Amino acid sequence: MTGHHQALALLLFSGFVAVTLGITTWVSRHRQGSAEEFYAGGRLFSPMENGFAIAGDYMSAASFLGVTGLIALYGYDGMLYVVGFLVAWLVVLFLVAELVRNCGRFTLADVVAARMSERPVRIAAGTSSVTVSVLYLVAQMVGAGSLVALLLGRTSGAAQTWAVIGVGALMVVYVSLGGMRATTWIQIVKAVLLLSGTVALTALLLLRFHGDVDRLLLTAAERSGHGRAFLAPGLRYGGSWTARLDFISLGLALVLGTAGLPHILSRFYTVPTARAARRSAVWSIGLIGGFYLMTIVLGFGAAAVVGTGAVRGSNAAGNTAVPLLALELGGGAASTGGTVLFAVVAAVAFATILAVVAGITLASSASVAHDLYASLRRSRGRRRGRARSEVAVARWAAVGIGAVAIALGLLARDLNVAFLVGLAFAVAASANLPVLLYSLFWRGFTTRGAVWAVYGGLIPALGLVLLSPVVSGSPASLFPDVDFQYFPLQNPGIVSIPLGFLAGWLGTVTSDEVADEAKYAETEVRSLTGAGAA
Repeated sequence: MTGHHQALALLLFSGFVAVTLGITTWVSRHRQGSAEEFYAGGRLFSPMENGFAIAGDYMSAASFLGVTGLIALYGYDGMLYVVGFLVAWLVVLFLVAELVRNCGRFTLADVVAARMSERPVRIAAGTSSVTVSVLYLVAQMVGAGSLVALLLGRTSGAAQTWAVIGVGALMVVYVSLGGMRATTWIQIVKAVLLLSGTVALTALLLLRFHGDVDRLLLTAAERSGHGRAFLAPGLRYGGSWTARLDFISLGLALVLGTAGLPHILSRFYTVPTARAARRSAVWSIGLIGGFYLMTIVLGFGAAAVVGTGAVRGSNAAGNTAVPLLALELGGGAASTGGTVLFAVVAAVAFATILAVVAGITLASSASVAHDLYASLRRSRGRRRGRARSEVAVARWAAVGIGAVAIALGLLARDLNVAFLVGLAFAVAASANLPVLLYSLFWRGFTTRGAVWAVYGGLIPALGLVLLSPVVSGSPASLFPDVDFQYFPLQNPGIVSIPLGFLAGWLGTVTSDEVADEAKYAETEVRSLTGAGAA
């Protein structure tokens, strides 16, 4: 990378940081003492604003960089990730979004605790939510470190270390000072930047091929080195039965896990009514759907314009496919247009990472304060005083979670952490989704069933990954020099997700507790009508 690329990209990125810090400072001047203000932004956002914020939270760097890279490397099989993300959003939209908005106040545990013994359920759901958030956060942190090191033209450990520390410090400032209101505006700005950049790249790519998509696909197949096999299934996941099961497992985790991601569901609490939540979901699905359709074009475009070999040579995982495509579409490495376009794409990618880590940090700090702290603290003080104390704990929790994410990010900076994202989805699908669905739709569900559902999915998901080839037993493992691999798949979803549902059922049928029919009826009416919703 030339000095012009680095300077311009860093200048644009610094501009984004300045704007977002300005937003945070402006928001911090408003009263942030109430829990509703800190966790939900006062529920004052319009459907359009919240729709853009949801899209900003959902369209992560993994989608912008990772998915397009996988398509550039593996063609049709890489495109299956796009299908997984899109179907996952439909599950969120039609199955849980409005129901969760009507039943909860700030966190996922609110929905379950409405029917059960509050303390054990909140501790279990809060623990699971924080685990999912931290896993997701570490992957973003390491990606940020790698990207900044690339912009600086340095791959040394010191460059990545300072990049991870810098991102961690920024996310703590965003959350602790600005709360949900600042985080939401950062998401909106990021969504506009990401969509604008994606539209511009897609338009330039289609102009290069004169709008002929068939020619684009055939050129991609030719330059991939795989011929027509590049456009057919099986290039990545068609080898052994293990590879096929791994894809099924990953697909289950992606499709079902999104509905249990705390930072996604918390976005539906920022609008005043259930009707506004529905309208914001309509806005978001249009934005998200358009974005993922463009990533397909960009992925095949990178293979056609840059070439699969060049993409893989730059980064084995394909994460640099979009920046390299931007460089070529702008006129090449020696051109001003290529330098500008590359810098813009790199800055947008980093803005994406910053916005996503802010949303995840806020969701996890809310779980610590609203679920874990509130359950462990038995105060008889005034409710307003408890709310202010809870917000203070949430701010300190953001600092603590930021420190943990920085430490784990530094430990994992030289490792392939793509599995962390899949693991976060698998844990969410295994632990959060079963307890959520049972609470909403099973009349006889009990407290023991809720606790067992969470831990019955969480513990197997984490345990199976520790025993998988991701951690040991192969040269690409986290610890290649040792071998305690007993589980052949890299993603545990195909096993841990059914175990989560099974544990919830077993806990309920073996419990002596009689489910409260009145509370279930109240929850059902509230979830479907919004009557009494916060």
